[in-house]
Amino acid sequence: MRIDWTTPPVAAAAHFAARLAFETDVSDVHAALESARPGFVLLDSRSAEVWAQGHVPGAVHLPGREIAARAETELDRSVPVVTYCWGPGCNGATRAALALAERGFAVREMLGGFEYWAREGLPVETADGVTRSAADPLTAPVDTRCGC
Repeated sequence: MRIDWTTPPVAAAAHFAARLAFETDVSDVHAALESARPGFVLLDSRSAEVWAQGHVPGAVHLPGREIAARAETELDRSVPVVTYCWGPGCNGATRAALALAERGFAVREMLGGFEYWAREGLPVETADGVTRSAADPLTAPVDTRCGC
């Protein structure tokens, strides 16, 4: 396949600006949650079974299939929402973000999902409490700042 390089840079800039308006990453979400005022609610759209295996501390659990029935009563439309699902091979967070946006919620998707949250050595909560594993050096620099 040959790459088409005829797209004007202004179109590329608009594309990437739009992505940044609707996506965030694990590192930025973690930094915001560590602050006194993150400014959003973090929503885990996975099933109850995988939520129980581990989730981001402080996240709200609302499975994607239940957003239509529960979002209006369980979320505050005045508070932005960041969605996550399993990981980059799953589009559950994208579907959850779409369902919320269609219902009038301001929303972003957390790239990498729970997989990269855990792989970057960030806190994971289960019924047994909160744990933190060592960062996977293939996914996160040792000091958890990628320099971008």
